[in-house]
Amino acid sequence: MTKARQAGPLFGALLLVWILLHGSLQWQVVVVGVVVAAMIALLFSGAATPLHGFRRTQAGLRAAFGYLGYFFVELVRANLKLAVIILSPSLPIRPGIVKVRTRLTNPVARLLLANSITLTPGTLSVALEGEWLYVHWVTVVSDEVEEATAEIVAGFERYLEVMYG
Repeated sequence: MTKARQAGPLFGALLLVWILLHGSLQWQVVVVGVVVAAMIALLFSGAATPLHGFRRTQAGLRAAFGYLGYFFVELVRANLKLAVIILSPSLPIRPGIVKVRTRLTNPVARLLLANSITLTPGTLSVALEGEWLYVHWVTVVSDEVEEATAEIVAGFERYLEVMYG
């Protein structure tokens, strides 16, 4: 597949966003949008997409839907836990940074993992160094790597491994 062909979907999406943001189809706006979208798409095609390395198989698609479902359940659960903590007069928190291990090797999968952790209330991905991910956790349950990994990372990884290998 040629680089220009790989850049097509990214180009189309960027141009659409450009036009929607400007709210105009004047020829000057469209020309600038085409030039900017083409430059960005050619420079970053293949690397700037969440599908880079995604396994386009039935198992991969099932895992993607499972991942979304798992993420939303965790999102609701974490919001409720944090609401209980905030509304509690004693404010039962035990903040800290824990070190967790990820088995993921695909950069997009690692990015999705770190972002999913950050988007879940009560946790924040701080750094990713090799196989280690450092996470700020509002209520540290355990400082042990294996226990913290099981609590924070394992659920997301189960799906991401199928999606990205």
